[in-house]
Parts: sequence; C-alpha cells; structure tokens
Amino acid sequence: MSNDQISETVKSGIKKSLLAVGRQPFVRRVSRLMGVAGRPAGTNLGMADVPLRGTVAVYFGDAADKIYQIEQWIPVLEELHEKEEVLLVFRTISAFKAASKITVLPKIFVRRLTDLMDVYDDNDLKLVIYVNNSRSNFQSLDHPRLVHVHVNHGESDKLSMVSNKAKAYDQVFVAGPAAIKRHEAMLIDFDVEKLVVTGRPQLDIKFKRELVPSEKLDVMYAPTWEGENEDNNYTSLDLYGENIVDALLANDSIRLIYKPHPRVEASKTPSVAKAHASIMEKILEANASGSDHVISEQGNILAMFESIDALVTDISSVGLDYLYLHPSKPIIITDRRTNRENLYRDAPIAKACLVVDKQNVGSVRELLVAALANDPHMSDRQAMRKFYFGELLRGESTNEFQRVISDLINERQSKLENFRGWHS
Repeated sequence: MSNDQISETVKSGIKKSLLAVGRQPFVRRVSRLMGVAGRPAGTNLGMADVPLRGTVAVYFGDAADKIYQIEQWIPVLEELHEKEEVLLVFRTISAFKAASKITVLPKIFVRRLTDLMDVYDDNDLKLVIYVNNSRSNFQSLDHPRLVHVHVNHGESDKLSMVSNKAKAYDQVFVAGPAAIKRHEAMLIDFDVEKLVVTGRPQLDIKFKRELVPSEKLDVMYAPTWEGENEDNNYTSLDLYGENIVDALLANDSIRLIYKPHPRVEASKTPSVAKAHASIMEKILEANASGSDHVISEQGNILAMFESIDALVTDISSVGLDYLYLHPSKPIIITDRRTNRENLYRDAPIAKACLVVDKQNVGSVRELLVAALANDPHMSDRQAMRKFYFGELLRGESTNEFQRVISDLINERQSKLENFRGWHS
C-alpha cells in the first residue's frame, strides 16, 4: 500500500470517528482543519448590501454580563428614536439576546469587523454612541464618516470615569462641571473642547415605582462592585457591609432596601461574595421573623429612588444620581481607604455627606441616627448638585442631549461633500 493510500485510509478513519463523536466545539475545529466540514452552523456569512434603517447607531461590544451599561440608556434611546431612528449594534450574541428582553428598538448582531464597516458604509447611519470604553470600540472607531460620541454609562467619581481613550472620540458627553474638572485633572494633552455638557438624561425618565409603600423609613444600602483592580475598587461590602446592614436591621423604624451593583451577584472575589451572602442571609432571617426588608439584586435602582428616604452607598454613580434627584435627602458615603483628604479631593460629594470609614464603622448606628434626625449637610448638597450637574433641571437634560445629537449630525453632513467613502 502506498503512502498516499495509507494517508487516505487514516484520514477516512478519523472522519468516521469525528462523525461518531458528534459536533462538539473541539471537533468542529479539527473538522474544519481537515476539510471534513464546510461552514459551521452560525457562521457570519457577510452583511454587505443589507439595507438597515437608522440614523444613530448605539455600539456595544461586550457580552451580556455588562448589559446593564446600555440598559440604563434604553428609555433615553427610545425617546431619541422618535426623532432620530436608533439602531443597536452588538458584537456578541449573548448581549444581543439580553437586549431583546429589555427593548423593542431595532438591533443587529455583527460578528466580523469587515461586516461592521459594511453596515456603517452601506446605510444612512450618521452617528455612533458608545456607553463604555470597551476595547472593541476601537474597531467601530475605524469608520471615518460617522460622528463618534462617548456618553459612558453613569456619572461618578470613580477613577474609571476618566480614560485616555476619550481622546479617540469626536465628542464626549458629560454630566456637568465636575466631570470637566475630572478630565482636566487626569488627562494630559486632552482637548477639553471635546467635552459637551448634556446632564443626565437617564434621570429625566419617570419610572413606575418598584417598591411597595412602607410606613417605615426606607433606607437603601447600595454598595458598588469591586472593580477590575484595586485602584478601581470602591466597594464597602467586604469591609463595612455587614456592619451597615446590622445597624439598619437593628432599627425598628427602618425598612432596609439592599440594592447591590448588578455585578455583585456573580462576584468571584471571595471577601465580596462572602459578605454578600452573609447580608442576604441576615435579611432573609429578619424577614422570616416578620420584617419586610427588600433585596433587589437586578432591579432598576432609578425606579426605587422616589421611595427612598435615605441612602448609604459607595463612590459610584448611585450617590450622584440620588443627589441629582433628591439633594434634600440624607446620603452617607463610604470610604474603604480611610483617607479623608484624598476622599474629598477625588469625590467632592463626600464633603456634603456623613462618611463611614475604618475609624468610625463601629458607630454606624449613631451615624444613621444623625443623618436621619439632623442631616447636617442638607444645604451643602444643594450646592454640590450644581457642581456635578450645573443648572440643568430634571427634564432639561433630555432636550439638551437630543439637541446636541442633532447638531452634531448636521455639522458632520455639511463636511461630507468631498468625502471619498469607505468602498470608493
């Protein structure tokens, strides 16, 4: 038997084995390498010349575990859709499927970069919105004709709110004066003219209340997650979380609303996961004894704020959103680093709140009583709201957001007379 005949015999045997085993991922890869199979099921065959309606694309390159970043923009985008048709563009099928459960806005899943460029070039899309700084955003930024606008998915004093990637976008929408100062302080050689104040249009939405009314004081504990690294770790869960919850549960006049960041539920950080589980157990035990405290791991926190009488939270967008909507209500901020000087520098809102840190965590119960009974920082928070959000009142941010989007589209269209085009 010749070498060629031996090779064909071996190859034939492997083919039969593959077919017998089935089409698991590893098998599919080997099959393609051997030429046994053609295109596997689900292969993206190309998006060229597919007509899609839309003026504004909203790009999301991450998986479903980060869908909350676009979810809070959905009501705003649905309103924008009435004026400028919106198309949601996803690069992962998991995010595409997750979005299908929360909105009826037109959406598309585009796997390959070449197809993404075709989608942009073959249709009448004029502007792209980005709600985070995903690495895949830079693929979308390759297209030169469109206006690329970064809006982020919140307004907070976290280190992650300012990124050198801001230099890549045509415009960066920010909430107010504090965000401008944040970019000026953190970025070198950054053109601050890229920053456009549009307020917080997400907070203009009138949500249906999620909380059943209570005769008690509703106090929310809303810790953030631990971030990707220690510099971006602002959570209080592992350090103070159980102390805070114990103090709230011990007060018979309070109904606790426990609303952790959406990513806490699946945290793989042992100390955070342990604290979260312990808090859940404490609340369930209290409820089993007749209390009516609330656990909301994935609920809409903005829909809860109207019912909340006071907030305990970390450095995150939660405290600022509550400040925007209810500057007259008490806010308690946590500081996991117990460095008041740096806290005031990096998170000015803390100057208008009582602060929980390592030095006073044993007196959380007294801090809560002081915040609820005396609220020594009420007037300070009124001034702090202007620092973070300027003079925009509730309802005005949406109008400003839509106006700026329209102006950017019109301005870009006026510059395209001699634009060569992607395919030309």
